Amino acid sequence: MSIAVLGPTFPNLAANVGKNVSDIYYIFVGRSLGYLGGSVVGGVLFDCMNARLLLALSMVATTVGLYGIPWCKDSLLLTVLMSVIGGSMGVLDTGGNVLVLNTWGAEAGPHMQALHFSFAAGAFLAPILAKMALRGSESEERPVAEKTNQSVLKSVPTASAASAIPALQDHLEEDFLWSYVVIGTYLLLVSLFLFFLYSKGSSARDKSKASQQKGKLAKYHWALIGLLFIFFLFYVGAEVTYGSYVFTYAIVFAEMKESEAAALNSVFWGAFAACRGVAIFGAAFLYPGTMITLSLVASAVSSSALAFFAHYRASLWVGSAVYGASMATVFPSGISWVEQYTVVEGKSASLFVIGAALGEMCIPGMVGYLQGRFHHVPVVMYTAFVSSVMTAVLFPVMYKLATSPLENDLKEVSDSETQKALLSNSRLTEDEEDEDDEEDVREWNKADFEVIEMNDKLKNSLIDTSHKIPADSPAQVALQSHLDNVSGDSPVVTGGSPGSQNGNVDWEKSD
Repeated sequence: MSIAVLGPTFPNLAANVGKNVSDIYYIFVGRSLGYLGGSVVGGVLFDCMNARLLLALSMVATTVGLYGIPWCKDSLLLTVLMSVIGGSMGVLDTGGNVLVLNTWGAEAGPHMQALHFSFAAGAFLAPILAKMALRGSESEERPVAEKTNQSVLKSVPTASAASAIPALQDHLEEDFLWSYVVIGTYLLLVSLFLFFLYSKGSSARDKSKASQQKGKLAKYHWALIGLLFIFFLFYVGAEVTYGSYVFTYAIVFAEMKESEAAALNSVFWGAFAACRGVAIFGAAFLYPGTMITLSLVASAVSSSALAFFAHYRASLWVGSAVYGASMATVFPSGISWVEQYTVVEGKSASLFVIGAALGEMCIPGMVGYLQGRFHHVPVVMYTAFVSSVMTAVLFPVMYKLATSPLENDLKEVSDSETQKALLSNSRLTEDEEDEDDEEDVREWNKADFEVIEMNDKLKNSLIDTSHKIPADSPAQVALQSHLDNVSGDSPVVTGGSPGSQNGNVDWEKSD
């Protein structure tokens, strides 16, 4: 709201400092430079201090600027205040993205879409609030002006009649300043809420969470950030350019009436805001990469229709609506997408915002210059087409860089494969050793049984012989001693086998 309120109140600000509207264009330059500076400084500060505290301080700075603008009577001081508001907006844009990612992490998609939808909602509400304040002053101005004109016609102007117009001007200024006061008060309340969250929060927990994410840097981290910087430059530049020049295009090239051209412009921004609102729920079911792909396809199709078939009224209206809808989700989805592959810190987020700001400043100015040189060429439509082609080319390159495996990951994969190979070899070795042991056991058991059979045969033969010899003869005594020796030698023969003990016990039982 603090950015969008400037448009409808711009003539009042020019009158407040005693300048024409064309003479104070530099306040926009001051605000843009402040926005760039705030994005850079905010990216550094968010890595050093608490995010909620920095957001709260930025809100307070914005409130001070909004409170001071209506009473500013000097154009230079007005430029300084605009720069302050622009700087705080740069900090807020950078910090808001970082805070959402730090708070919700991988589930930040819907919340990121809601954050950027609030930008569109504020840009929609601020002009309405300003017009409500100005409309009230205009309705009170008419009766007084009519009485003044009648008094001038009926009598000679007096000092009181001559002072009626300045009095009306002061009354008008008092009314339009209320829009700045209301918006500033709202931001002050939000800053108090952020101060409360800061007092209840734990910065140590945020730092520990950030330290845990340090190892998630992509292999081509800065190359990925640089390409996304260029991606956002083309995307935001094309968005602002089309929204700024489609009204002029409709009048000059499509030969529409002003009311029709204004309706066409409203269709573009209405589709943009509506699609951002729908994206809050869509982000809960779709991946950020999927949303970016769908947006780029829709942008390419619609920009092609606008560049080559805009002379058809239906193509112009449908193409503008689809082009506005396709531009709605790219920026928040891009930040959520890159966070899946690398760490998005304050400096990285500030580069995204700086790229968007440069695109907003450079591409519309370039289109305006070229349109002035080539009056019969629809530069704005060709710019939309070229920008859609550039973003469609950049995204696959960024995806390739983002999905490139890290060296540590490759090393871990190779180590795991080596461990698996070693484990499989050790298991094979153990299996072979077990098979060898089992084979040895079978051989020993076989030898034991052969010895046992031989002893049994020898014992039986000796027993049969002993029955045939008389009991008291010397031969019987020698045979009995030899039989005892056979029974006692068998354990010695089989003692070294694995199954000797079990074999001896069984033999004794059988005896």
